[in-house]
Amino acid sequence: MRITTASVFVSALMLAGSLAVHGQKWEVTRTMHIGGEGGWDYVTVDASTHRLFVTRSTHTQVIDADSGKVLGDIPGQKRSHGVALVPSLNRGFITDGGGSGQIIVFDLKTYAVLGHLATMPDSDGIIYDKSQNLILAVSGDEGKLMAFPPNIDPNGKIPAAIDLGGSPEFLAADGSGKAYVNLEDKDLVAEVDLHAGKVIARWPVAPGGHPVGMALDRKTHRLFLGCRNPQKLVIMSTEDGKVLGSVDIGAGVDATRVEGRQAFASCGDGKLIVATEKSGSYEVEQTITTPRGARTMGLDAATHKLYLPTAEFEPAAAGQRRPQMKPDTFMIVEVSPAR
Repeated sequence: MRITTASVFVSALMLAGSLAVHGQKWEVTRTMHIGGEGGWDYVTVDASTHRLFVTRSTHTQVIDADSGKVLGDIPGQKRSHGVALVPSLNRGFITDGGGSGQIIVFDLKTYAVLGHLATMPDSDGIIYDKSQNLILAVSGDEGKLMAFPPNIDPNGKIPAAIDLGGSPEFLAADGSGKAYVNLEDKDLVAEVDLHAGKVIARWPVAPGGHPVGMALDRKTHRLFLGCRNPQKLVIMSTEDGKVLGSVDIGAGVDATRVEGRQAFASCGDGKLIVATEKSGSYEVEQTITTPRGARTMGLDAATHKLYLPTAEFEPAAAGQRRPQMKPDTFMIVEVSPAR
């Protein structure tokens, strides 16, 4: 009996040690076949309602994450990119980078379009900074950061934008008046003082390059940067811009997310990289196989599930940058904590 008890105790200690060293495991749990026309870019998750807002080039779909049902479809875009949500005002905002650029304002309950804000060509990444009560959006072609209150006249004029000194892709806000923006063409992150309305620092992302995806852990003051060339997930401190570490990832990354001690990078080559913090540094915990093209993702903070949009593709032709999407094959891949 003493030997058995001791063995159980040792086994429990070993299991506890294993869980302390290794992070949560993840797995593909479901694929929702949505269909419909158009490509896709960012997916934004409303954790309070479990709705997914997915930009589909010329329209934006609203999908129930529980059932996979399309709840709404917002038309009128030329090249939609991202969505920001402001539930307290019952408003959503869609960046449309086509033509001269615009941000579409819509009703979160009826999905009716409320108005159009003139912006700039290649209006792309967009977020809502709740602490500062600001919509933040970037223009890649113009190298600008736009900031305005969400109660703006839906057909009004956006205030003067902030010059970033490079071509932005995505962004994050710390809730204390600072924003961080990837400058893809400069291999830098710009630190922006929203109160002063200017860039106050620019930090190199080496050993990564061409940063596109960005996620911020406000508790640890760390940025998680998805870089395409070299292909790295770079961890950076927002306190001084110091690079704290990096891990290798797949090709064609477009989004990163962070959940506790783990960070995620979704890559278009069909890899979802899961990196876990161990003794102050990050290591690749898992490489999850996903369908090719699953390069963006959203995280439901309430259910702790990831959602990655993609589709089926025709065989790539010689010299073709992106293979052609098969009609009506758009899907959402769900990744959940393994049981």
